[in-house]
Amino acid sequence: MTYIVHIEIDDSALPPATPEIEQERKVAMFDILENNTFRLAERGEVDMPHGPYRLGLSIKDKRLVFDIETNESQKAAEFHLSLTPFRQVVKDYWAICESYYDAVKNMPPSQIETIDMARRGIHNEGARILEERLGGKAEVDTDTARRLFTLMCVLHFGG
Repeated sequence: MTYIVHIEIDDSALPPATPEIEQERKVAMFDILENNTFRLAERGEVDMPHGPYRLGLSIKDKRLVFDIETNESQKAAEFHLSLTPFRQVVKDYWAICESYYDAVKNMPPSQIETIDMARRGIHNEGARILEERLGGKAEVDTDTARRLFTLMCVLHFGG
């Protein structure tokens, strides 16, 4: 029971998403809900509620907020991650995504593949940082970290 069954993104304070950003968000959310690993880390003697979990993501005061409830809507945890360690990798990720979207329209497949490999490399770096920052708070597998990084980028882009 260590997984996410529902995701709520609070983007109410953000400008409207572009079609590309909305697509990234939809794909990441679908992929997370299809297959993920998410477990709250034990904190000393405190019994942490077990999943499945409902995850709320938002950005408040330049922090990524994870608001976690059990599937029965019992508050399980809330933690805030500073966006500062992600600033450069998010900037690089969106820059390479723009190049990728432009390449798909105009460039041959070999160049698209090269840009996509670079995009995946930056994406993996963002996921690694996210896994590291979640240390002591939650445990996730690499694929879940990658998809959560995508959702963080979508929120960060608007914020």
